[in-house]
Amino acid sequence: MKKSKGIMTLILTLIVTVALGFVAICGIGTEKAGAASEIKLGLDLAGGVSITYQVVGDEEPSAEDMSDTVYKLQQRVGVYSTEAIAYQEGTDRINIEIPGVSDANAILQDLGRPGALYFIAQTDASGNLNYTYTGVGEDGRAIYELTKSIDELKADGSIVLEGTDVEAAQGGSAQDTMGNSQFVVSLSFTEAGTEKFAKATEKAYYAGESIGIYYDGAFISVPQVNSVITAGQAQITGMESYEEAEQLASQIRIGGLKLELEELRSNVVGAQLGSAAIETSLLAGAIGLVIVMLFMIFAYRIPGLASAIALIIYTILTVLCLNMFELTLTLPGIAGIILSIGMAVDANVIIFARIKEEIATGKTVRSSIDIGFKKALSAIVDGNVTTLIAALVLGVKGTGTVRGFAQTLALGIILSMFTALVITKLLLRALYAIGFKDIKYYGMTLEKKPLNFLGNKKWFFSASIAVILLGFVFMGVNKASTGSALNYSLDFVGGTATSVTFNEDMTLEEIDEKVTPEFEKITNDANVQVQKVADSTQVIFKTRSLEVEERQALADVLVEKFAVDESSITAETISATVSGEMRNDAILAVLIAAVCMLIYIWFRFKDIRFATASVVPLIHDVLVVLTFYAVARVSVGGTFIACMLTIVGYSINATIVVFDRVRENMAEMRKKDTLEDIVNRSIGQTLTRSIFTSLTTFIMVAALFVLGVSSVREFALPLMVGIVCGAYSSVCIAGALWYVLKTKIASKGE
Repeated sequence: MKKSKGIMTLILTLIVTVALGFVAICGIGTEKAGAASEIKLGLDLAGGVSITYQVVGDEEPSAEDMSDTVYKLQQRVGVYSTEAIAYQEGTDRINIEIPGVSDANAILQDLGRPGALYFIAQTDASGNLNYTYTGVGEDGRAIYELTKSIDELKADGSIVLEGTDVEAAQGGSAQDTMGNSQFVVSLSFTEAGTEKFAKATEKAYYAGESIGIYYDGAFISVPQVNSVITAGQAQITGMESYEEAEQLASQIRIGGLKLELEELRSNVVGAQLGSAAIETSLLAGAIGLVIVMLFMIFAYRIPGLASAIALIIYTILTVLCLNMFELTLTLPGIAGIILSIGMAVDANVIIFARIKEEIATGKTVRSSIDIGFKKALSAIVDGNVTTLIAALVLGVKGTGTVRGFAQTLALGIILSMFTALVITKLLLRALYAIGFKDIKYYGMTLEKKPLNFLGNKKWFFSASIAVILLGFVFMGVNKASTGSALNYSLDFVGGTATSVTFNEDMTLEEIDEKVTPEFEKITNDANVQVQKVADSTQVIFKTRSLEVEERQALADVLVEKFAVDESSITAETISATVSGEMRNDAILAVLIAAVCMLIYIWFRFKDIRFATASVVPLIHDVLVVLTFYAVARVSVGGTFIACMLTIVGYSINATIVVFDRVRENMAEMRKKDTLEDIVNRSIGQTLTRSIFTSLTTFIMVAALFVLGVSSVREFALPLMVGIVCGAYSSVCIAGALWYVLKTKIASKGE
């Protein structure tokens, strides 16, 4: 009976896997719903729409106003994609780039004109109407039209507020006075706006009038004033859906920019990395996955086979969920998936190690499987939840690529836990039921004399401190010699965008082969970003900031070697795509995530010293990788933040596994055991897990490094260093640090 159930489970698993695999590869229906080819890709992998806005007016805007406008516009375009970016071009232009879309006109129509929002009183001081009701539109909404021009309204004081007086606008739901739920837009005003709005609502309320909200040439809302509003907070009611409320809020936010902008040009641009980057990344992922699966089967036999099948299911589910939740996949997102694959393997390694330990104590294979899963549960849950906390905080507080990374990481964590704790367990029981019951199919772990890790803690601490100090020394030397502590790319410091119109159409691969090397040679910049404008021969090259002589040298080469008309070559200074505000948001998000993880570990382990000893190695790993960036002069670009976040997630997970075993061994502590024995034994018991998990994750990233294009390799190399460092810190630093804190700092009740 059990054998037949096992066979049915395996057959059903095979059928479901094949069916899901078919959907992931081919999709469903004419629209290929669910297919990997339909996953939304970022600007770096698939291209999108590029729109350039110019500031309206003759006066040159201040740097502060431009920076504020870029940041707020970045938040607005984030509605379309977490990977959308906004950056300054020249002194009075702003570029936005939105991946995964190909209709610039639709974006322009939806986005509207930034900085053109007015709150208009229904009547002027003489009682004349400023706008009138003209009927109902096709969408069922009331239509109002101005009776005067904007300039006339400004002159007679009928414009009671402008967009800059609005501090925030948020769509949502609230309860009315009868307790019924309704969709609203909540507004808050600046100090000056609060005073203006109080006077305007007082006049409108006692006159029974409305205040029209006029944006980009049309009224978007004409709410009736029901009370005098003096507290600087207001609500617009009457929306039929959350989407309608959020759309209105979004229009108010973008209309509230300090500067008024008008469209200068719009283009559909190709991928920054090209099809070769996608193909090589996919190939590297496939090769890495196969190697990991073979390694698991070789190392763990039947359990390894179960984990290999579960890993295939995990990969398929990831593809389907990326489609289902419409997540945008970029190079940093791929890193999040790779990390979660490592965590999926990690959960299996923890379980299988426990099973082998139970078999070694004389228990039956079936009993060992059940006990192994049970004992591994706390380490898996705690390790994944701490990383998930980080992902959630980064998703809420982060912007741009940080948010995209967090989304793919969170998805991967949830799926990896499901496949490890449910699918692997189901498959392992089925394989046992059909006849794989002999111990030789599972192996056993004989307890060995633990290595004296704590005996070398001074050497470990000294080596880590020395490496971190070396990093600061190199950053100081770099700062003195080059003016920059790290090798920042244009993503962080801005640069020059050179637009070139060629006489013939070239693919991105041909451009990378023939033209890009010329740019790299003259600019001495190995991180040239290339974008091809769709349906044209125009190509945009983004490099570090170029001097006049370098710009002329490039023009000469383009004319001589590629017969380009020099008049078709233009160069503009562009700002960093990772703005100061975005960097601050990322740093704040990481700090909040670290505090949240510390609190969770403190709660779970009932000891602040465990929490402290978990977070410090995490900081250690980040600083060591930073040292690598400084010493090797690896380019610090848009993927730098994602790389650091990957290491944070990886490091904390590895440390939790060690501490979970310390906690368990302390509960079973014998009289002859010392605290040092407990820590050494715990590290030794998890050593195989630390090595195997690091090895499998390293294999995935190494495949990307070997097969990837140059930009992919620059991302993979520091990640490989971080993986090795994460394994080192969890084995050599975390346990030793906890031991020092435990013996030097007493806790209540000790």
